[in-house]
Amino acid sequence: MRDEFRAELHTVSQLLVDMAEAVRAAMRQATKALLTADRPAAEAVLAGDAEVDNLYRQVEERVCDLLARQAPVASDLRAVITALHVAADIERMGDLADHVAKTALRRHPLPAVPAELRTVFTQMATVADRMSEKIGAVLSKPDADLAAELDRDDDAMDDLHRELFGVLLSDDWPYGAETAIDGALLGRFYERYADHAVNTGEHVVYLITGETLNS
Repeated sequence: MRDEFRAELHTVSQLLVDMAEAVRAAMRQATKALLTADRPAAEAVLAGDAEVDNLYRQVEERVCDLLARQAPVASDLRAVITALHVAADIERMGDLADHVAKTALRRHPLPAVPAELRTVFTQMATVADRMSEKIGAVLSKPDADLAAELDRDDDAMDDLHRELFGVLLSDDWPYGAETAIDGALLGRFYERYADHAVNTGEHVVYLITGETLNS
């Protein structure tokens, strides 16, 4: 029974890694679509969202099955519940990449962001990609120190988010309200993507140590 539980938990962990890799690729493609008006890239993100949702359902089903059949306790129960929380955060990250791609499609054939915002969105995408990479790493091989780094990465994202609003709210902003609103929403998508990555890191830290990151 114990070996079966461990085998099932390993399968769940691999599904989470697959989800993390998928949402990392999705945000990369969405950013490409955003900055270069690449319609096929945006459409690929929308099509791929079904894969992430399917992986999420598989995690839910396997976790429910483990809870019903194995009745895990103590650290085993913590691992099962953590998997469910992590899956929910990663699924939401996929949705946010989807939102970025939809914005790119709505503005096509023009780029969705003006030249003045390209640098900050490129930097936000770089931070998002770095955080996604770390999620995949800590899910493949749990590491509390690496997971804790996600909180510091989020500080960089928050700084860029503030920088973005500094540009959008400047007196000499030349593109009008609609473009400013799109820019603000896009910034929020990247910022929330990072927040869900932080949540994932906190879940992993709790799984390893039994303590919350800020305790």
